[in-house]
Amino acid sequence: MLSPADWSLQPGIHFLNHGSFGATPRFLLEEQRRWQDRLERQPVLFHRDLPELMKTARLALAGYLGCHHDDLVYITNSTYGCNVAMAALRPLLQPGDEVLTTSHEYGACIRALHNHLEGTGAAIRTVNIPMPVPPRAQILQLLRQGITNRTRAVFISHVTSPTAVALPVEELLGELRTAGILSIVDGSHVPGHLPLNLEELGADFYTGNLHKWMCTPKGSAFFYVRRAMQDAVRPLITSWGGDGSGLKESRFVDEHEYLGTRDPSAFLTVPTVLQWMDRNDWHSVVTRCKDMVQETVDALEARHGFQPMHADRADECLLMGAVLLPQHVDVVQAKEDLYNKHNVEVVVHRWLNQPILRFSVFAHTTSVDLEALLNASSTLK
Repeated sequence: MLSPADWSLQPGIHFLNHGSFGATPRFLLEEQRRWQDRLERQPVLFHRDLPELMKTARLALAGYLGCHHDDLVYITNSTYGCNVAMAALRPLLQPGDEVLTTSHEYGACIRALHNHLEGTGAAIRTVNIPMPVPPRAQILQLLRQGITNRTRAVFISHVTSPTAVALPVEELLGELRTAGILSIVDGSHVPGHLPLNLEELGADFYTGNLHKWMCTPKGSAFFYVRRAMQDAVRPLITSWGGDGSGLKESRFVDEHEYLGTRDPSAFLTVPTVLQWMDRNDWHSVVTRCKDMVQETVDALEARHGFQPMHADRADECLLMGAVLLPQHVDVVQAKEDLYNKHNVEVVVHRWLNQPILRFSVFAHTTSVDLEALLNASSTLK
């Protein structure tokens, strides 16, 4: 059974913020180091072998994510993937077109969306999802109501970062495809967290981080593009690759995965990561952690009167939980005090003018960590 000793986390800190950057187990860091050592022993030979090594890593990941291995590439993070998708969207837009999104999207990706749409004449239309969030069916209805005859694309998170909510992506995407509306899905928090079959889901573009809930070394993520859209997707960085000097797979893979000299070791650990997840009965790990999240949300409400993010308790519980704090809370000071006075590492921020506390539970989390959060949160009332 996994325990805190499997990680290198600082002793004495109640690390309840796995959702921000993840945390990599010791043995996976050792696996990464073995790949780095192999690279440094003979860099030229390593790069000669790299096409086959990367293909092996893509095959393993594609099998886990339910897609063909030539329909995804390894990238450093999902924000990068969102940028590639948004850049591909730009030439497809005309003045007066609209791109639909929600009020719960990750700030960096919304910045990217504004940047890539600048000068196109297209507008960003935002669906406001109130907090606490309504039941899933009502969120879907809000999204449907936001679609107009000008909507050309939808940018949406599968799981929202600022508020820890699973949005009804599965129900929405089929309707978008029927209507001829493109979809860009930010799945930063999904791999290793929620079941995912990319071909069944049907997104045009989907990107997700591996270094969060799959615990791979930092700087490992993927970018998936539906086969029919791949010719429209240009790389953000032009390097070798598409001219036949890259990994010699598909044009899509060569243009987007071969970006010149970089450290591919985090990507190459993925087959080992997937074996590790299987050995540790990952479904049981996730289920146990989700139960702990729900118990902690309930306790935060019962002890301190904080309002849960979900209005409907029947909605899916995640590995992250969030509660709404009183309006008077100074979120910057609260986060500093929780860490400096109580050794509790969590997210405390203001979103849509509402103070929020977001915490994560993972395989390294203990009941002692969660009790520390419950006790320290009394200062936020």
